[in-house]
Amino acid sequence: MDRREFLQLLVIGYTYGFIKPSFSQPKVDYEIPSFGNVRLIHLTDTHSQLNPVYFREPNFNIGVGSNKNQPPHIVGDEFLKYYSVDSELLKYAFTAKNFNKLARRYGKFGGYAYLKTVIDNLRSSANGNSLLLDGGDTWQGSAVSLFERGNDMVEASNILSVDIMTGHWEYTYGEQQLRKNINNFSGDFIAHNVKLTEEAIFDEVESFDGNYFHKPYTIKEINNVRIAVIGQAFPYTPIANPGYFVSNLTFGIQQNELQDLVEKIKSTEDVSLIILLSHNGVDVDKKLANNVSGIDVILGGHTHDVLPLPVIVQNANSKTLVINSGCNGKFISVLDLDIGRSGFEYKYKLLPILSDFITPSKIMSNHIKKSYEPYKKELSQVIGRSNMDLYRRGTFNGSFDQLICESMVNVLGSDISLSPGFRWGPSVLANDEITMNDLYSQTAITYPNTYRREFTGETIKNILEDVADNIFNPDPYMQQGGDMVRTTGLSYTITPQNKIGERISNLRDKNGKHIESHKKYMVSGWASVNQIEEGKPIWEITREYLQNIKIYEEDSLKQPKIKGESDNIGIET
Repeated sequence: MDRREFLQLLVIGYTYGFIKPSFSQPKVDYEIPSFGNVRLIHLTDTHSQLNPVYFREPNFNIGVGSNKNQPPHIVGDEFLKYYSVDSELLKYAFTAKNFNKLARRYGKFGGYAYLKTVIDNLRSSANGNSLLLDGGDTWQGSAVSLFERGNDMVEASNILSVDIMTGHWEYTYGEQQLRKNINNFSGDFIAHNVKLTEEAIFDEVESFDGNYFHKPYTIKEINNVRIAVIGQAFPYTPIANPGYFVSNLTFGIQQNELQDLVEKIKSTEDVSLIILLSHNGVDVDKKLANNVSGIDVILGGHTHDVLPLPVIVQNANSKTLVINSGCNGKFISVLDLDIGRSGFEYKYKLLPILSDFITPSKIMSNHIKKSYEPYKKELSQVIGRSNMDLYRRGTFNGSFDQLICESMVNVLGSDISLSPGFRWGPSVLANDEITMNDLYSQTAITYPNTYRREFTGETIKNILEDVADNIFNPDPYMQQGGDMVRTTGLSYTITPQNKIGERISNLRDKNGKHIESHKKYMVSGWASVNQIEEGKPIWEITREYLQNIKIYEEDSLKQPKIKGESDNIGIET
């Protein structure tokens, strides 16, 4: 069987109504026949990856509280069992199982030239009765986007003809650049939960209307059906990222305000469908759908989770489809709706975008070539290799994160290193060349500088406890997304189900000695959200380390000891 014959395993079949189907009879091509009167096409969290990438799904995705062992917190064989996945290709798309072998067989995912081909076909087969919605984290994540301050991705979004978008990392270019990018964007950039501070209002900072920084929602008429789309930007942007980028703005989940807005739209706009275009993360979206009535569909992002089927949330007054479309252009969601005055029926497909099987768009290919050309020499520089697959996703660690941490310890001369649990960043296969482009795709942020300073053992524990509470707090509204802070020179035990202050124990240094509360340790790190650091950017530190060692040789990924989770199907070791 050659690679093109694998097309017969490519696409997940429709889901009808609210019935969970089997994927044992997948369809062949990307040209999906239309159903109903409106087609919604959704992508999110592409993180500026204009070219196709490898992306390894996590084998650690731990859920807590009511979300334990519930989608999206299911991995590996349990994931395949839950969704009745039986094709090898879909196993490759949805899990980390046999990742290197299957990556060599099936190739890379995504790439905007390939996305455009598929999306154009989807629009055509729906007779133009469609909307393309982008969940954000689109204009950040690559070297070129960093150098161009998102301009390359704004143009790519325009070529893709994105109709509506919300954001998160887009704000880390700062308010001035954000305004420029939004002004150059041909679609609607919306967010009901981003507002001016009282000081900004007093200073007459430019806004959409009153205290709204963006248009809170937009109305689209498709095939004689009026649809409202409300934007929900990442609620914790000033906390998860430096607050000085958005000093004039406030964020938040704003559940009550959202309910008021939904009711206002229903009473004044004569719409037949209300969509929330969200960058909350799946667990937050599920809780929001349970608490806010009147939202028909939530198209979500932020946590990079893959949902092969919508999660159906039924509250006292309404039913909501919660959809998430992965990251890095690896998937797009297609939601076909037959909308009437009394409700809707739907068909859903989650499409893996395997670039080897798609003819790329010429206009997008030309844009990508033009965007990369000024930086081609630097980005194509080979800086090393690795004997293991390099990836980022995972609740506690990723091998590329481990490499970054070890770089800081060795180059900066620290005892311990800390690195944020970012979820964006493609994978590099074992023994393949690691280029500067690969490295930037893990580190391309506007606050990349490293630091080296003394922390007490107590401070180190408090950092770990604070991050752990952001991830494992049983209330989704208290979670900020992302994964656990990565460490080198430090081992510990974690009990996710415990309360804050009691999750982290048995901290030990690289020699196996207990971390002492009042003893000082030299700690290095990067991506500080509290202050502007003066050290070298993290990509320079990691490049120096790789160029010195030539080959990153590791036998395994270092993980903390996990207690109390033996029954958690979000873990596959």
